[in-house]
Amino acid sequence: MNEEMVNQMMAAAERLASASEALERVLGKLDAQQEMLNAKVDRIVAAVEENIAQTGDLGKVEAGAIDLQQRVAELEKSNADLKAQAARMARKTISPVVSALIGKNEIEGERMDPAVLNKTLAALSVEQRIAVKAELARAGMIE
Repeated sequence: MNEEMVNQMMAAAERLASASEALERVLGKLDAQQEMLNAKVDRIVAAVEENIAQTGDLGKVEAGAIDLQQRVAELEKSNADLKAQAARMARKTISPVVSALIGKNEIEGERMDPAVLNKTLAALSVEQRIAVKAELARAGMIE
């Protein structure tokens, strides 16, 4: 072997040594990354297991929420019924002119007798009688 071959082999050996060191550094970094990933996976698994353990409690919460939704629906229906009942029983008002006319002729009560009403309105013109009767009908005092 000549000297030139020995020098080439020495250079190749040095390059192999530096490549080996670089590979060891890379392997160290890969090992560190693997450990970090394992730690993350362990945390995820623990969180999933904890979530599964709490699912039993969630079932109770969901059942309670469904009960509350049903109760709210019942209360809304009841409220709507009460509003409709209040609207039916609301006091209807009539104009002061009609009120004065009824007061002058001593008509009392919520409902009026048609014969008494016709006698009371006889002094008015046809248009006025129609207007008074329409207003009384709107107030619910006649049919």
